[in-house]
Amino acid sequence: MELMIKNARVTGKSTLVDLAIENGLFADIGPQLERKAERTIDAGGRLVIPPFIDPHIHLDAVLTAGNPRYNISGSHPEGIEVWGEYKKANAGFSDLKARARRAVEWEVASGTLFMRSHVDICDPDLTALKILLELREELRELVEIQIVAFPQDGILAYPRGKALMREALGLGADLVGGIPHCEMTREDGVASIDFVFDLAAEFDRGIDVHCDETDDDHSRFLEVMAARTIRTGYRDRVTAGHTTAMHSYNNAYAHKIQGLLVQGGLNIVANPFDNIVLQGRFDTYPKRRGITRVKELLAAGVNVSLGHDSIMDPWYPLGAGDMLSVARMAIHACHMSGYDEMHRIFETITHNSARTMGISGRYGLKTGNPADLVILDTHSVLDALRLSPARLFVIKAGRIVAETRPAESRIHSGGQEKRVDFEMPEKR
Repeated sequence: MELMIKNARVTGKSTLVDLAIENGLFADIGPQLERKAERTIDAGGRLVIPPFIDPHIHLDAVLTAGNPRYNISGSHPEGIEVWGEYKKANAGFSDLKARARRAVEWEVASGTLFMRSHVDICDPDLTALKILLELREELRELVEIQIVAFPQDGILAYPRGKALMREALGLGADLVGGIPHCEMTREDGVASIDFVFDLAAEFDRGIDVHCDETDDDHSRFLEVMAARTIRTGYRDRVTAGHTTAMHSYNNAYAHKIQGLLVQGGLNIVANPFDNIVLQGRFDTYPKRRGITRVKELLAAGVNVSLGHDSIMDPWYPLGAGDMLSVARMAIHACHMSGYDEMHRIFETITHNSARTMGISGRYGLKTGNPADLVILDTHSVLDALRLSPARLFVIKAGRIVAETRPAESRIHSGGQEKRVDFEMPEKR
């Protein structure tokens, strides 16, 4: 054995288990395994989970907040304006690789080992795409990154948009993106979706579209995507991101959409940080939350994942690449604070996201799977969501890629010193 994890608390197991790792795979998982290993880590009853997954991030824009200026209104349209100004001022993207690498390292240190990045291809030279394709290969031993060819300014609305999309896929982009609600007319939006599906079939690629990211309840491109998915049979290979207009749909229409999503087998990715901050900006009071109907979609059987979306960029000035923080925001914003609901939210950043990224067959703590895992400095899923504890060890294919020394708090009172933790004692 290369590595043995002893005394691990694993969800769904009533007793502590050991995980034996050999040749980068889980060789055996069970209680009190009697195997020798080159290195042994005693989890001490702490929670051991499969790695977090970020299925929606924009690595080309990370860490640009304030460059060339901040988004003063905080709105989505101004974010697009600021991003356009950034691209003009930084045409060569000379800082891109360093920025993106740093953000990826933040995510890995926080336990994320799989990411899907949308990359703006509205650039005649596709400079950002080429840089991130290089970085994807450079970081392959650290993290697995899927890249979406994303037309930020539209496919039909941007000059040579169709040609650039095709070129991006030829260069190696993994998925076909789109943004139909940003096309000039509804007809153009529908035509852009048709083009996305045709291009995906031509290159045999998956689809991940920014869809109905608006408060406008008349923005209804998700039904077009769902219908096209049903007719083509693409099912799990189609993802719709944001879908915030669903927040504003009347309930009868939202019910219809949920049925189409289930029938088509589409994935939905909500992005709590950006959705909560950007939506509702045209409202006085009451102000809409803006996030899509995560609770209802999950109840209907739709595969819903959560993404970080932005890390300190023109659309969201905060963030540190921690998917547990994303999940905690969703618990609040989606009214999912029930016991079972919080566990379902945990699934949206793990197994649900694995399905979105098409890696379910090789993901999870299972004998024969790649030995990808995170040891959290806590003893339960609920405390993980509540505390965002230290990721003691992050392991990819049996190799430690990150580790964290947890902070320690102490109380001084009555001449005595006492260590304080923040966990529920009965969960240990």
